[in-house]
Amino acid sequence: MIVTLILAAEVAFWILLGLGLATRYLLRLRTLSTVLLAGLPVVDLTLFALTVFDLRGGATAGWTHALAAGYAGFSIGYGPSLVRWADRHFQYRFAGGPKPEGPPKYGPERTRHEWLICRRTVVSAAVTLGLITALVPLSDGAAHFDTFTGWYLRLGMAAGINVIVAGCYSLWPKEAPAGAIVEEGRVVGWTTPRPR
Repeated sequence: MIVTLILAAEVAFWILLGLGLATRYLLRLRTLSTVLLAGLPVVDLTLFALTVFDLRGGATAGWTHALAAGYAGFSIGYGPSLVRWADRHFQYRFAGGPKPEGPPKYGPERTRHEWLICRRTVVSAAVTLGLITALVPLSDGAAHFDTFTGWYLRLGMAAGINVIVAGCYSLWPKEAPAGAIVEEGRVVGWTTPRPR
């Protein structure tokens, strides 16, 4: 049952996102768009609530229950940036907006970008692990406890790797190629012929 709910939540997330952006840029109904986009975290939190009810109803705890917690964690950690990304691309494709810029590639701007990604990952992992911890008392035995606690190692490693990557960019910032004119961490031109 949880797998079906996860799939339904995934579909509902993207439908709400598409409807929210279409309502904003094609129908020019900003208030309705805001309400639809505000419903995005509600989808994932509803999925988590249904997971709790499933476990309280006697279901055997499994990795799918932890994955439902992961959806809520991702929604809180990465949801706002995902909506901003989709908004920029939708506006560009359908509403005459400017072409979205990619992430910065060089210098301190790239370092800040890496720490921003790191923060999102750490928040997602922390929220997910907090929700999984809330599910542990609802599981029925040591084997199911292990099913949930295995996520601590995986998510801890994901957050740790992100911290290491961001730290490396702090210690060794990525330098632009010779002859590149860089603005806000992006190459905007060349002082010499572009290298091939």
